[in-house]
Amino acid sequence: MTDPDTVRHHYGTESLMPRLKTALEVFGPEDQLLRPDQLGPLDQFHTLGAKATADLAELAGITADNTVLDAGSGLGGPARYLAATIGCHVTGIDLSQPFTEAARYLNQRTGQSAAITFETASALDLPFASGAFDVALLQHVAMNIGDRAGLYREMRRILKPRGRFATFDIVAESGAPIYPLPWARTPAASFLLTAAATRSTIEAAGFTVLAWRDDTDAATAWFAKLRDTGLPPEPNLGTVMGPDFAELTGNLGRGLAEGRLGVVTAVFGAN
Repeated sequence: MTDPDTVRHHYGTESLMPRLKTALEVFGPEDQLLRPDQLGPLDQFHTLGAKATADLAELAGITADNTVLDAGSGLGGPARYLAATIGCHVTGIDLSQPFTEAARYLNQRTGQSAAITFETASALDLPFASGAFDVALLQHVAMNIGDRAGLYREMRRILKPRGRFATFDIVAESGAPIYPLPWARTPAASFLLTAAATRSTIEAAGFTVLAWRDDTDAATAWFAKLRDTGLPPEPNLGTVMGPDFAELTGNLGRGLAEGRLGVVTAVFGAN
């Protein structure tokens, strides 16, 4: 099962705030308001970047009057994107207190503190009442969680009747992954399921599939371009993950290209 300390340690959040503030100096003084899109290379912590968030939001039909939960919100990039482009209120939760603090700081830098709330919590034990949200998002989070059935039951619990659960995650294909990877430097923090097992486990938690899309080819092409052009200028995710981030992303791109891993985008309706 998932060891929270192993997951927290993997994401290397020690001294995160000083590193983050130093990296953001490239944009000007700390009192200068930033646009959410300026932070995309830093805070969109998943394959395909902001495009994945945009596609998932469109597929889920998120509107301005929706209440949205971003489970495993990291530095808060998807939440800031949704609030800025759609106008909905977003609540993000993350297992890492340093990530939560950094996400709140970045909200201040983009002037979005009133539109987005971040809390430190486990996706397996959410501090919200049943039926609190219209939409729940899960982007590149489930790979770190061993209790998938419990995870998806908790997503169902906090959704209103006919709410939507939107997920964008890595799945297991043929052959063992090559470590280290962006979500796990060793198999101890990695809990991949196949696409079929992911879908059946979500459905068993009380959901009906509304949309299901294999985005492996798009992700493979994205990583191939990244390999050819290199990481975007700092600040990027290397600011968070450290000097081996290029190796982590390279192994994920290789895993996709070799058919070891896949990427699925899906939306489910709450029964």
